[in-house]
Amino acid sequence: MRQSLQPSRDPADYQFSLRIRTRFAETDAMGVIHHAAYLTYMEETRTAFLRSIGHPYVQMRSEGLDAPVLEVAVQYRKPLNFEDEVDIHLWGGAVTRTTFQLAYLMTVEGEARATAVSVHGCVDLNGKAARLPQWIAEAFAG
Repeated sequence: MRQSLQPSRDPADYQFSLRIRTRFAETDAMGVIHHAAYLTYMEETRTAFLRSIGHPYVQMRSEGLDAPVLEVAVQYRKPLNFEDEVDIHLWGGAVTRTTFQLAYLMTVEGEARATAVSVHGCVDLNGKAARLPQWIAEAFAG
C-alpha cells in the first residue's frame, strides 16, 4: 500500500470542502447510503477542487494527462442516510514525481461519518506513467 496520509477528523485541517445532499437512489437494502456511493462523493469533491483552483479535469485531459485512482481506503464511522447534507472535506499531500494522495473527511452537521485516502498516479492518455504537472505539487504544498 502506498497510502501515507492520515485523515484528520477536524474539518479545519482541510483545504477544501463541498456539500452534497444524498439521494434516495444511493440507499441500500438497509435504507442507508450504500458504501460505494462514498467513492462517487470523493470523485465529485476532487473534480470540484480542481475547478476551484483553475485546473478543471477536462483541461488536464486536454493537456494529455490523467490521474487514475491507484488505491483507496475508506473508514466508515457512522452511516449516511437519505437526504443528509454531507460536507466532504479534502486536502492533498504525499506528492512524488508521479503520484499524489488525497485525504477526505465526510461530516454531517460537524459529526464525522467517514474518513478516506485515495492515491492517484499520473499517466499520459495511453496509460504510461508521466510526471505530475507542477501545478498539482503546488496545490498540495505545505
